[in-house]
Amino acid sequence: MFIQTESTPNPNSLKFLPGRQVMPQGTLDMRSANDAAASPLAAQLMALDGVEGVFYGIDFISVTKAASGDWTIIKPHVQARIMDFYMSGEVLLHPMQSANSEAPAEQSSDPIIREIMAVIETHIKPGVARDGGDVKFIEFDQGVVYLEMRGACAGCPAAGITLKSGIEKIMKTYIPEVNEVVSIT
Repeated sequence: MFIQTESTPNPNSLKFLPGRQVMPQGTLDMRSANDAAASPLAAQLMALDGVEGVFYGIDFISVTKAASGDWTIIKPHVQARIMDFYMSGEVLLHPMQSANSEAPAEQSSDPIIREIMAVIETHIKPGVARDGGDVKFIEFDQGVVYLEMRGACAGCPAAGITLKSGIEKIMKTYIPEVNEVVSIT
């Protein structure tokens, strides 16, 4: 098994591609050992010295290290844990925890929110997923879209640029009611 690794705009996050599906749908962001208890793989990764976060996408795993961590030391251990996990055949999520993963949001009765969700799904999520992250819609209030940046996007030095020059610009292009996009993270 070969685990491909890609850099992300966040120097503290790397994107690991196991060459197979990770999540059947949605995403899962784990930023603590308590969060990681939902997944045997995440628990193993979070137990590594210097690992601060694990994020599952459809076909990738983003791992975030502490700012003081060194990828030359951490990366081989992450790759080995991912490889061992997939070779073991163990389940990614404990059955009762699967329901806690972030599946796409329910449809709103508000047509503007439905438009926002459609733009996020079709135009924004694919781009941030390429960088090892995700965005979660929180709310739309008085012309402001509130999002949570997740995975490699959380804490990324380029997140502000992505938010204002990328996401906000796309939102305003497709939805005139949107005046601003704000990250709650």
